Amino acid sequence: MDCRLGCGACCIAPSISSPIPGMPNGKLAGERCIQLNDDNLCKLFGNPERPKVCHDFKPCPIVCGKSNQEALTNITKLEQMT
Repeated sequence: MDCRLGCGACCIAPSISSPIPGMPNGKLAGERCIQLNDDNLCKLFGNPERPKVCHDFKPCPIVCGKSNQEALTNITKLEQMT
């Protein structure tokens, strides 16, 4: 599965504990990543500054669902379970 361009759920719903450029302490769950642009695209995509956890995340139908909202809901639920 390829990412749905403009979804951004994986850049909003989960907490990220590793440093992100502009967010040296990472980000909290539900907090929008500072590197997510107005079109919900990662400004660091393909750059070495992108955190490893972001690079390693691979979209799948179970997590991403059939819509951007479903992805946000699913990732939020997974975050709450951990």
